[in-house]
Amino acid sequence: MSVLEARVRGADPSNRWCVMGHAIMYQGRLTPLDTNEDIVPGKLSGTEVEPRPMAPAGRQHRLASGSLGVVDISAATMANIGPAMSFYFGFGFLAVTAGVASPLTIVAAGIAIAFLANTLSEFSKAQPSAGGFITFVGKTFGPTSAVTTAILAGVGYIVAMASVIAVSGGFLSIILNHYLKWNVPWGILTVILTILAVILMIRGVSVSTKVAGFFFAFEITVLIIVAVVAIIQNGGHLSLTPFEPSHITNGMSGLAAGFPLAIYLFIGWENSAALAEETNNPRKNVPKAVFTSVAIMSISYIVFAYATVTGFNYNVTKLGNAAIPFITVANGTIGILAFLAYLAGMTSTLGALVAGTNSQARLIFSAGREGLLPSIIGKVHQERRTPMNAILTFIGISVLLIGGWAIAHLLGSGTMDPINFFAESSTMGTILVLIVYLLANLALPFYYKKYRPADFRVVRHGVLPILGALSIVVPLYYLAKPGQPTPYNWYPYIALAIVVLAVIYAAILSKRNPGLGDRVGSIVADE
Repeated sequence: MSVLEARVRGADPSNRWCVMGHAIMYQGRLTPLDTNEDIVPGKLSGTEVEPRPMAPAGRQHRLASGSLGVVDISAATMANIGPAMSFYFGFGFLAVTAGVASPLTIVAAGIAIAFLANTLSEFSKAQPSAGGFITFVGKTFGPTSAVTTAILAGVGYIVAMASVIAVSGGFLSIILNHYLKWNVPWGILTVILTILAVILMIRGVSVSTKVAGFFFAFEITVLIIVAVVAIIQNGGHLSLTPFEPSHITNGMSGLAAGFPLAIYLFIGWENSAALAEETNNPRKNVPKAVFTSVAIMSISYIVFAYATVTGFNYNVTKLGNAAIPFITVANGTIGILAFLAYLAGMTSTLGALVAGTNSQARLIFSAGREGLLPSIIGKVHQERRTPMNAILTFIGISVLLIGGWAIAHLLGSGTMDPINFFAESSTMGTILVLIVYLLANLALPFYYKKYRPADFRVVRHGVLPILGALSIVVPLYYLAKPGQPTPYNWYPYIALAIVVLAVIYAAILSKRNPGLGDRVGSIVADE
């Protein structure tokens, strides 16, 4: 902070002092001042003023430290990725785009995400923070970049989470109709499930993370069993065709076109960084969770993709025409496995809703706590130490987006299909999130050169983040490429408008608040 308020309780009026930055000027002497402390009468370096513990801006709103271990945040990260949800609704589009060899696209995406994981891990080792990418970019490039990143990350994640919220009710409606022939409006189910999720998240990070972890354990177990059974059943015509580059539709251009869809399967991999403040030993455990999650998800997706392509006998046309290809494959195995696959999709959406909101709401919470966003967002529930206001804001805006999208469809095509909304909303959100990834990769070498020059390593802090940045340029290009159908052709312009407005707002806020730069990253997770 550049300015601290000091409250004098009965101080001698002859004592002349003022606060300057992080030090106190007392009768002409400059004495370091801990930013955790308030000024009260007493003793300080031989004077009559003594520091008394008090939280600076935001420190009284600390989260519940030490609540989570490495297993908790790893499970939460993979629950946020939501492999069943992401794969069910994403792989069909990927296979149609990339062809029979679409599993190779997942391999490429896994490598790209590993580059990004290196960036996040190196930042988390140096400065673990609930602000995640916002803190990392802001500490490197200054307060304007911090506010800009906070807005881009906040809007991007909220729009993407709207897709998860909508599909939670949508998928439950599909299950009820399929097995019980009940036609329950998906909107009603979405509201009920969202309210239950919010109650769970406000109750506490430990219990909500464990529930999300349980959901993930169930879905990944079911997915693996179905995939293995499907591969065994189709053992008579197994081949390595899905891993041969020659079978990618349109060669490298097909691989590149399918790459954004494959990247989307991993969105949420960064979950654990935002939980740093509530994690024991975050400098070590966050990197462990990040790489463990990326490795497990990469291998799992490759197995699921191979089982699905094999289950359709390498016929991409039939695969693309299936409503949910993996469910179709499950239906071809054993009846109980198909039912469990439906349940896995349900628990996956709920797990992603809880785990995703838990972590992503903490990003805007941290930004509010540091003054980058409205301060009311940066407050915690005083008993449970959860960012209640940020969670309510995050979910509230997401629900409003769903409502606005529904009204737009009613005025246009007539109805809104939650599955189509999932694709539309998640794509828009992903564009903004990818920009944040790009900024973080560009920031890493500058951060280490500026703050930790002795620890700078050419490969780890130079080469790998550059490769990570390049890997993000490809999906950004294809998501912004002209000629896409409506509404996807609007998204690049919407994203550009959000970036411009965010920069303008950030510049104005930084100018009005010269001390903002000192607040960015001022609360370190383990300090």
